[in-house]
Amino acid sequence: MSSAPARSRSWPALRLGVVLVAFLSLTACRREEGPNALRLPEVLVQKAQSRDVPVYREWLGTLEGSENADIRARVTGHVISRDYQEGAHVKKGNLLFRIDPRSFETALAEAKFQLAQGCAIQCASQAEYDRSKVLFEKKVISEKEFINKTQLNESNRAKVKALTAALAEAQLNLDFCRLTSPIEGIVGIAKAHVGDLVGTGNNMVLASVSTLDPIKIVFPISEQDYLAVSQRVQETLKKPFDQRPGTVELLLAGGSVYPHKARFLSVDLQVKASTGTILVTALAPNPGDVLRPGFFARARIVASVLQGTVVVPQRAVIEIQGNYQVWIVGPDGKAEMRPVKVGERVGADWVITSGLKKGEKVIVEGAQKVKAGMPVVTKPWRPSGGNASDASGEETMKREAK
Repeated sequence: MSSAPARSRSWPALRLGVVLVAFLSLTACRREEGPNALRLPEVLVQKAQSRDVPVYREWLGTLEGSENADIRARVTGHVISRDYQEGAHVKKGNLLFRIDPRSFETALAEAKFQLAQGCAIQCASQAEYDRSKVLFEKKVISEKEFINKTQLNESNRAKVKALTAALAEAQLNLDFCRLTSPIEGIVGIAKAHVGDLVGTGNNMVLASVSTLDPIKIVFPISEQDYLAVSQRVQETLKKPFDQRPGTVELLLAGGSVYPHKARFLSVDLQVKASTGTILVTALAPNPGDVLRPGFFARARIVASVLQGTVVVPQRAVIEIQGNYQVWIVGPDGKAEMRPVKVGERVGADWVITSGLKKGEKVIVEGAQKVKAGMPVVTKPWRPSGGNASDASGEETMKREAK
């Protein structure tokens, strides 16, 4: 009867002993693992690249039609028709508006009558002149009478010329009742409607027409920027326009790059004293008339090319109170803070002028998890949204530089 309680008391002691043995074994294993059991921080790195880097210059510009015309009435009258579709493409000579021609038709008929009457009078005076000339040569009439006949004939001839000019003016006024497009392009919304009184007094613009293909970009640049690119611009402007290379990229709203490059067209005569800038124009193809006057765009050109420059992604560069630094991973696999000097920003990259060598591993992401001298686990970094290799990126930059 006494052996059963003894066995029941021994079981808890046995279980406690087993637990203690297991705990001591686990602790010993962890001690044996030591530093290897610590989880090292993981960072994304990219090797610093060396390549030829194009240095861009950008200026904000405004798009305009390569040719622009404001349609104004050259005679006074009421608009009786609008003969075009607003926003449509028109050719040179297409009819846009008509002004009531009746008063001008009457004026033309009156001018024709006056000219015919003047011609008849001049014919009579010419006959008198011819007859008096013969009589004067025969000493039948006096010199004074001959001079009077001559002056009368000359006066009538002058009147005929004046009446001929008046007839031409009346014809022009009648022709001006038909307002046609002086250029080919897109015609805008009408600002005059049927029944409106228009004419030279109010100088009203009835509509506007602009040639949109090609389209013009006008952008002001500073004196400093102009002097930096003046040699290349002047060499380009010496060539005929169709032989000039397309060197001006257009960056549209949202940052999209327009697929067609523009060619330099002209540089203004002088710098504006109020702004210290000079106007530069360029023409770009505009198939389908997609771009419209009034759009804003940035004109970008390659000002120079930096040869064999070290570049890293911009997100790898840390700025602290005007000082720049990057985290790198040394050959021993440990993180190191490196102060650097920076140059131009090119796309998503940043030019490093000193402090970094080609091929060094730069931490692009995960720098906040490391400290100087800490071992890290590295993985290659790729730009978001693409898996392009470093070599392909370098080739792209070289093509842009060319």
